Amino acid sequence: MTPRVLDHPVAADALAALRRAETGPVAFRAALSRLALLLAAEATRGLPTASVAITTPLMAAEVPVLAGKPPCLVPVLRAGLALVDAFLTLLPEAPVAHYGAWRDHETLQPVEYYFKSPPDLAARGAIVLDPMLATGGTAVAAVARLKQAGATTITLAAVLAAPEGLAAVAAAHPDVTIVVAAVDRGLDHRGYIVPGLGDAGDRTFATA
Repeated sequence: MTPRVLDHPVAADALAALRRAETGPVAFRAALSRLALLLAAEATRGLPTASVAITTPLMAAEVPVLAGKPPCLVPVLRAGLALVDAFLTLLPEAPVAHYGAWRDHETLQPVEYYFKSPPDLAARGAIVLDPMLATGGTAVAAVARLKQAGATTITLAAVLAAPEGLAAVAAAHPDVTIVVAAVDRGLDHRGYIVPGLGDAGDRTFATA
């Protein structure tokens, strides 16, 4: 599986701000919001369209519009919440599910504690929002949970990914599309992406 990696100067600039250790929570959230808009644009590139007839101020015309139900947005709690508003800017009618899991720091495996989604996932698909695709354990578990709930078309949107996380998702869910801003070198002994940007949740919500 080859992820779709953003290639855009605004994305690069926002990511640089996210990486800087001295970036505070306010500036971090602003940079993350800018980057999330570009992730949203790329993650929704393949949405189906249909042609409709409209009348412009000058003449009648056939134009493409989004067709079908918008995909469900699925932030992985809690860091994924920081990406939701940007995605809703592009998809204001999209429902928002929630997947909650914490990572066991001994095993580095996810432990699910919450899941809530609309009943029609099969008809609309899902976009999983998780800033950091590190070991891939949480992403693999979230996708599995969505498939159990009926989703058949799933995209994973992340700010940073490690090769280990990409490999884990590809092995478990080769049908999932992955969109990221950058692929970093790998993981350290704690399972953190390096060079990375630290803990996205803590830096977003000023809890460290």
